[in-house]
Amino acid sequence: MPTYWHLLLLILPVFALVAIGVVIRRVHWVEGEAETSLIRLVVNLCYPCLIFESVVGNNALREPANVLLPPLIGFALTAGNILLCLYLGRKVLGLTVGTGLRTFALATGICNYGYIPLPITAAMWGRETQGVLMVHNVGAEAAVWTVGVLVLSGLSLREGWRRLLNPIVLTLVAAMLVNFTGISDDIPRLVMDLVHALAVCAIPLGLLMVGVTLANYLNGLGDLVRPKITLGSAVLRLGMLPLIILIVARWLPCSVEFKRVLVMQAAMPSGVFPIVLARHYGGQPLTAVQVVLGTSALGILTIPLWIRFGLVWVGV
Repeated sequence: MPTYWHLLLLILPVFALVAIGVVIRRVHWVEGEAETSLIRLVVNLCYPCLIFESVVGNNALREPANVLLPPLIGFALTAGNILLCLYLGRKVLGLTVGTGLRTFALATGICNYGYIPLPITAAMWGRETQGVLMVHNVGAEAAVWTVGVLVLSGLSLREGWRRLLNPIVLTLVAAMLVNFTGISDDIPRLVMDLVHALAVCAIPLGLLMVGVTLANYLNGLGDLVRPKITLGSAVLRLGMLPLIILIVARWLPCSVEFKRVLVMQAAMPSGVFPIVLARHYGGQPLTAVQVVLGTSALGILTIPLWIRFGLVWVGV
């Protein structure tokens, strides 16, 4: 069982890269079109390469239970958490449409299922569990682009599902087919070396771009803390929702790899992507920033605690 300090040392470099991203945006090393281009590079090229490398040849993903159950549970938990936060934000916190209710629900309901848990999962359990995490993320992604977008903007279900046809999901489907058919050994070594070279860029470059995105909202420091939003999101994202996910992990009949994934997801703060969604779908980006910064700052301390507790309680 890793100690608290060992886990803390695993997550500190992750948040340090985000902080560096904030700095390089502040000193104008990355801005304007360069910011947009680098985000596209990560999402459309580097991250798909990371997915391909993690899935192809992954024995854990040749088990049907690790292919079918993780995306279903990922969708159910993410969608359910968004709707729960929408209800509690209205009934308990007194938020309304126009005062950040919908953005609060989306930002608090979505945990960070990508750039923070991926390097931690790889460091703790290796590529087999990392591959299961990526399959789980397909379900979480589906929930974001359907239930999440519908909550935020009122788009039709058809418009939400069409968003799933993106390079990340398409690469995962292709990699799963290659893995199942067993033709990964026939892929030229040169191709896999190229994929690996791009894959190793995905996490550090992605974390830097998270920091660059956050830096755009750090001008008025007094606006970054709104007690009702900051405290409410922290209680839900770092207190109530982890317990729900760990209850599922404890009692769900699934593989050890997937139980580890659920423990990792329970420990995560809010994801940064709702900031982008709020900008594009009529939400309130500042509310999303307040949620992300508040839960991430506290998450530096709570992530190791939830991981240790979760591993013991779930029994993995």
